[in-house]
Amino acid sequence: MNYTLHQLKIFYKIYQNQSITKTSEELHLSQPAVSIQLKNFQDQFSIPLTEHIGRKIYITDFGKEIALTAEKILNDVESITYKTDAYKGILTGRLKFSIASTGKYVMPYFLSGFMQKYKAVDLAISVTNKTKVIRSLEENETDFALVSVLPENLSINSVDLIKNQLFLIGSKASGYDLSTIKKLNDLPLILREPGSATRRAMENFISSKKVNSSKKIELTSNEAVKQAVIAGLGFSIMPLIGIKNELMTKDLEIIPMEGLPITTQWQMVWLSSKQLSPVAKAFLSYIETNKDMISQNHFGWINETR
Repeated sequence: MNYTLHQLKIFYKIYQNQSITKTSEELHLSQPAVSIQLKNFQDQFSIPLTEHIGRKIYITDFGKEIALTAEKILNDVESITYKTDAYKGILTGRLKFSIASTGKYVMPYFLSGFMQKYKAVDLAISVTNKTKVIRSLEENETDFALVSVLPENLSINSVDLIKNQLFLIGSKASGYDLSTIKKLNDLPLILREPGSATRRAMENFISSKKVNSSKKIELTSNEAVKQAVIAGLGFSIMPLIGIKNELMTKDLEIIPMEGLPITTQWQMVWLSSKQLSPVAKAFLSYIETNKDMISQNHFGWINETR
């Protein structure tokens, strides 16, 4: 056999994505180039790695075994690179994060300075909902997680980053007079999907107020909720951190209401039993030293919003 690391990488990405199109986008290659490399890789095996049903590609059981072996090989090669850099005294390695979806407005600012300082460090961020973030912690798939509500039944360490506030928001496109709204009763409400910390906070508030809504719409991201509110489909309780620009342009408005805002804290967490890598330890030290300055420089506006 004479396959290349490039072919292994392409096949492993196809296995992950179950799609040649998505793989070509991620690797910045044309679809024909990916298909050719897949064919050249397949030609070295007498057993099919993939099968096509309609327009979809599926990985065979044999292909899955090869993909898992490819993952190990690629990780070992990556480890060689890291060890070479470490031998030269360069901080190197992969820093892995799992963050709740609204955290994408927070974590990049706490990572930027570190990544500029340590250019040999690789970064992998998974953006999902709270339930999947906690699962990645439980299964030791990540170094750190960013959450606004601490997970239960897990022994963790944490560092507070910034305040997280959730307000009731609406837009004039809804057809309602926003200045007269005092209760949620009979308002069309837009919620995140189950498993979202924002959804849980909103449901707890609704329950405490014994709200009867005329309509409920469920969407799977804060960005989708935001656009739906701007379009006038309804009202929602959303984290302030994700709507700064829309408040400035008046596309969204905060509606004052008793019991709001709901205030929590964005926290970086990790398992107490986690053996942190040198790069993870370096990042933790960086955060503990610089978090107050970063918070003030980039998120000082939060304390000024009511």
